[in-house]
Amino acid sequence: MARIYTRTGDKGETGLIGGERLPKSSARICAIGDVDELNAQIGVARSFKPWHELDVLLYEVQNRLFDLGSGLAVKELGKYKTPQISEEDVKLLEDSIDEAEATVEPLRNFILPGGSPLAAQLHLARTVCRRAERSVLRLGSESDLPPLAIIYLNRLSDLLFVLARSANSRSGVQEVIWNPEDK
Repeated sequence: MARIYTRTGDKGETGLIGGERLPKSSARICAIGDVDELNAQIGVARSFKPWHELDVLLYEVQNRLFDLGSGLAVKELGKYKTPQISEEDVKLLEDSIDEAEATVEPLRNFILPGGSPLAAQLHLARTVCRRAERSVLRLGSESDLPPLAIIYLNRLSDLLFVLARSANSRSGVQEVIWNPEDK
């Protein structure tokens, strides 16, 4: 690309892989945008300079989210070759959840998002992940989805929750317990 601006989106449309154009408000473009926002939120978490293993894991997740976004940018599955989320990618998330859960106390109460700056950012990324999952599901009601898209996003939100708890634990920051008022 010679320039970052092309002017092709000035009328509220954007292009998919293969050149087809869609309104920027379409379910497909909204899903792609939510996955992109999630990727950016994880990038912010990485900017907090987490421990090495977490940084490596989050880098891997960012790459898989880019794969997922490219898969969503193809209207007809299989028409163009794009990277796909694999069973191994899902397994990495599940194994990482198990590892992170082993570093924190068992959950006995609902907790409020927050704590250390890294934990708060991971909680924010988790909520964006849930929104991305809803957007992709909405797209799935009108179009075929990459096969493991929903599973990956569902596991990723669980992972981000446990990683936030782990970040608080590693920082020595107490989690904030939800305290509902009796009414």
